[in-house]
Amino acid sequence: MGVDSGLPDFRGPEGFWSAYPPYRALGLRFAEIADPVHFVDDPELAWGFYGHRLGLYRATVPHAGFAVLRAWAAERPTRVFTSNVDGQFQRAGMSGVAECHGSIHHLQCTLDCGQPVWPADDVEVVVDRATMRAVPPLPRCPACGALARPNILMFGDVEWDPARSGTQMTAHRAWLREHRADLAVVELGAGTGIPTVRREAELASAATGALVRINPREPEVRHGRGIGLAAPAAATLTALDDLLHDR
Repeated sequence: MGVDSGLPDFRGPEGFWSAYPPYRALGLRFAEIADPVHFVDDPELAWGFYGHRLGLYRATVPHAGFAVLRAWAAERPTRVFTSNVDGQFQRAGMSGVAECHGSIHHLQCTLDCGQPVWPADDVEVVVDRATMRAVPPLPRCPACGALARPNILMFGDVEWDPARSGTQMTAHRAWLREHRADLAVVELGAGTGIPTVRREAELASAATGALVRINPREPEVRHGRGIGLAAPAAATLTALDDLLHDR
């Protein structure tokens, strides 16, 4: 979904390294830099990666496909379930978003001092683009002064604070129970490497079989329970919208 807005594609080491060449020199793959251990061992390295992404996501304009989804949501009950942490759905004006892996636009304390998750609205991280290291001062917890980190579920992460996402998920589950019998699911760009969204889409559409899987690389649908479209998100959503309004 984000790639059509110009965001980098992290699938595979080559895609990640083409977006972030300094990590190729360090031999770090996406799963290795997106790891909470660096906030303890090398905070400048950790915040270099996440600080750059925070700035990138703030500057990104959601593509036309988001406007299609917003228009659909104005016409019928709609929810969004996403593993993206970029906040693009909210930036595009959508509500009812469940972010199962958290959000880069919110922070948590690395010491779990009791401070609730807080917005990163006032946080600015300066990053040396040559080394991809953050320049101090780094974000700090407003309660205890310890290092802060993004409220994102990272790889091998046992310290993620799920409170904010948990509230979203509770509302999402309640909505699914109410609408499951007549639900149609449009899945966008959810791969098999981390299949959280694919599984959620299959479970949510199990009662109806009304699943549209839009994925340029992995459009296959198991057991014929839906339709797979090997195409990008923005153009496909626009085409589907045209078809809906031509009926």
